[in-house]
Amino acid sequence: MSLDWSGAVNAVIHHPLFGIGITLGAYQLVLAAYEKTRWIFLQPVLVSMLVVIGVLLGCGLTYSEYRKSTEIMNILLGPATVALAVPLYLNLRRIRQLFWPTFTTLVIGGVFATGACLLLGWWFGAEHMILMTMAPKSVTSPIAMLVAEQIGGVAALAAVFVLITGVIGAIFGPALLSRCGVHSPEARGMALGVTAHAVGTSVALQESEECGAFAALAMSLMGVATAVFLPLAVSLVA
Repeated sequence: MSLDWSGAVNAVIHHPLFGIGITLGAYQLVLAAYEKTRWIFLQPVLVSMLVVIGVLLGCGLTYSEYRKSTEIMNILLGPATVALAVPLYLNLRRIRQLFWPTFTTLVIGGVFATGACLLLGWWFGAEHMILMTMAPKSVTSPIAMLVAEQIGGVAALAAVFVLITGVIGAIFGPALLSRCGVHSPEARGMALGVTAHAVGTSVALQESEECGAFAALAMSLMGVATAVFLPLAVSLVA
């Protein structure tokens, strides 16, 4: 009795857990390679994404089928984000001590990150829709997509800009901060959280718990501030 290899392969590829398996497997492999080499261009989020895309193309899987098989991971994203409250709580005393520097950094950094993006986009001749899509690039995808839709941008494209921003910040941010002489974990965490949101926060957590706590704080406050004040500012200017 011969084994139907084609049928067996198709059964594996179209299994409901196949999407989760290749996602977790790709991330763990790339993460192990990154931790061994510390090569900045082996950024786990970016490279594992490319690996998953390659597997999907090679197996002939559509994005809709992949997304359906990984829905449980989207559900777990909420609790994972909430779990960032743990390093915040453990470093609450330090955060209270640095309240005013933290607040000042958030205001100046948030305004500069958004303003510089809009200014550069306008300088290069980007349309109004593209500018409004790029404006919330420094916050997490759910907030960015919602804000972009409110101010006249494209939600799906906003998620792409968020991913690009996070990956670039995670790759070049730590080295740039070190070259500029920024070695304080609080300052490094704030910088990574404000500019590179969740991806930057994951890098900050790898540096130290204190750095991760300030990155999580900056990411959270940047998201709230963007969701509240960016639509208000756009409506006033319009």
